[in-house]
Amino acid sequence: MTPAAVRVLHLCAGNLYGGVERIVASCAADRALCPVMQPVFATCFDGRLAGEIDATGASCARLGPVRASRPWTIVRARRALAAVLKTERPDVVICHSAWAFGLAAPVVRRAGAALVLWLHDRVSGTTWPERWARRTRPDLVIANSRFTAASLGALYPALAAEVVYAPVRPDRSGADRAALRSSLGADERTPVVIVASRFEPWKGHHALLSALAPVAEPWQLWIAGAPQRPEEEARERALRDHATALGIGQRVRFLGERRDVAACLRAADIHCQPNTGPEPFGLAFVEALLAGLPVVTTALGGALEIVTTECGVLVPAGDAGGLTAALRKLIGDAGERRRLGEAGPARAQALCDPARQLAALAAALVGTLPAAAVQA
Repeated sequence: MTPAAVRVLHLCAGNLYGGVERIVASCAADRALCPVMQPVFATCFDGRLAGEIDATGASCARLGPVRASRPWTIVRARRALAAVLKTERPDVVICHSAWAFGLAAPVVRRAGAALVLWLHDRVSGTTWPERWARRTRPDLVIANSRFTAASLGALYPALAAEVVYAPVRPDRSGADRAALRSSLGADERTPVVIVASRFEPWKGHHALLSALAPVAEPWQLWIAGAPQRPEEEARERALRDHATALGIGQRVRFLGERRDVAACLRAADIHCQPNTGPEPFGLAFVEALLAGLPVVTTALGGALEIVTTECGVLVPAGDAGGLTAALRKLIGDAGERRRLGEAGPARAQALCDPARQLAALAAALVGTLPAAAVQA
């Protein structure tokens, strides 16, 4: 039994930009790969995500900025959402995060659409967005990994999640590797290590700098990403100071916000994000594998579902010496980099091929539809 079509509204806050937002943007950009789904989108904030969705030609409504400390903004956004639901008439509303779910759930229930929570991070049931979300039971929970799915009982004790890995697009930019490296001050003889993530403390930037400091030259580190909150600005300043204190400041490039992260990955030689806490999934690891990079990370969380010994190196959490040894080995051994890198694209496609993963998402959503909406 397959549906003739499923109209899906994706709802995301849109005030920040990271892995969640890249997934939502991919659902817009690659929507033609799964004709069964007819997606439309809504964000609260008019930021980078909304602009990227607009650029694909998909519909993206703006509900208006929401601050939990200002209840009238919640009322305003819910009214705007009700208007969108009346106009778009989706069969299913997917809320990306507990926060978006708590905001939307009462409105979606009144409209009669199926209500889906897409979990992009593990839950404890103790944060205020999670307590907000707990007021309403979803028709379906999608989890971005088995690691995340295992935490769902803290929020909905009797509910199981459907695990759907993110659809991840291969780089289609055609950017020139040599030109990009040259623009960033790296010649082809200098191995480049890259990390591309938000400045969250558990992403391991500090540990990465410390691990690289004892490794003999030549090497260069690219840190891609720009602070999005005041506390992230402080973390970036602290990392710059740490690099200087270690005596490696001249070999570390802070790239700032990049709209060409995929091209930067292809221009680098090693991806290393040594998380000090578990990654819910690890979109950056998949993107690095697609770019043909060996991935070095810690054996925690979602990374265990992505990285294998055929395409990367998993270092025990807290093993600073092991991290340095892994980086020293890859920096000094081009053959090993090539061996691991060549296995990356196939591994990434096996996990996150966009056409297959969007089809898996559509199949999961079908179960939320009433029988009258499904045709043989």
